[in-house]
Amino acid sequence: MVAQTTQGLLIRPKKTELHLNSGHNYQVMRVAQLGTGTPELAVVAGIHGDEPCGVRAIERLLDDRPPVERPVKLIVANEKALERRVRYVDEDLNRAFPGSPDATTHEGQLANRLVDELEGCLGFSMHSTQSHAEPFAIVNGLSDRATTLCPQLPVSAMVETSNFSDGRLFTAIETIEVECGLQGSETAAENADRLTRSFLTAVGALPGDTMARDLPIFRLTDVIRKHQAETYEVFVDNFSRVDPGNPFAAADGDAQVAEEPFYPVLMSPNGYRDVFGYAAEKVDVLQRPTAID
Repeated sequence: MVAQTTQGLLIRPKKTELHLNSGHNYQVMRVAQLGTGTPELAVVAGIHGDEPCGVRAIERLLDDRPPVERPVKLIVANEKALERRVRYVDEDLNRAFPGSPDATTHEGQLANRLVDELEGCLGFSMHSTQSHAEPFAIVNGLSDRATTLCPQLPVSAMVETSNFSDGRLFTAIETIEVECGLQGSETAAENADRLTRSFLTAVGALPGDTMARDLPIFRLTDVIRKHQAETYEVFVDNFSRVDPGNPFAAADGDAQVAEEPFYPVLMSPNGYRDVFGYAAEKVDVLQRPTAID
C-alpha cells in the first residue's frame, strides 16, 4: 500500500500486522505522520489498552492537521488490547521492552516492532492512572532534555523512576512519559491533547511559545506492597509528605504505618493487583527562569 500525502499529513498504512509463533495474526499498531521528511519526534498512545486518552489526542491531531515545522510520527501502539478494552493481551507492554521478534507473547513481539518504529526518535508516551487526577511526567533519569522539556509541559510534578524502570519503553527509546489524569475520564483525554501540543511546541514542531513553571522532582525509592484482601483503603494524597507514625493505607482494615518519611506516588486502593503504589523522595524543585529587565 502506497503512502498518501494530504496537506502535510503523511498517512502510512493504517495498521501493521504481527504474526505470533502460535500462527495467529494480530493487528498491531497504527502509524501516521504529520509533515514530510524523516521524523525525529514521535507521539505514542495506547501502550495500555485500558488507557484511551492518548488515542483521542492523536485522533484529534489527525483531524486538525496542524502545520508542523518538524515532522512528527504518531503511533497508536497496542491495537489488540484497545479493541478488547483491557490493559494488555498477554503481558504488560510497558514491562516488555525491548522485546524480541521471537517472543511468544503479543506484547513481546509488539515491543520489538515498536522499538524499530521509534528508532532515531524522541518519544512522548501518554498514559492515565487510577491514582491522581493532575497530569505529571515520568522520566528515566534527570537528563538535560528531561529537565528542559518537562517544566514546559502542563504537569504538576516530574517523577524519576530509574530504580524501577525494567522493561519500560524509555529503557529502549529516549522517551518522556506523562500520566494525563484519571483513567477513562474526559478530563484525561482533554489533558492528553493539551500535553501533546505543549510537547510539540516545546520541541519546535508546532509554532508558538510554552509557559515554564516551577516543577518539583520526585525519585521513586520503594514499592509499597499490599497483601491479599477483600477491601483496600488509601489515606494519603499523592505527592504529599507522609510523616513517620502516620497510617497511609489499609487492607481489610489492617493499617500500614509509615516508619520513615516518604512521598506517595501512584498510590491508589485498586490501581495495581499487588501493590498500593510507590514511595518517593523529593529531590529538587526546578525553578522557572527569572525574567531579566
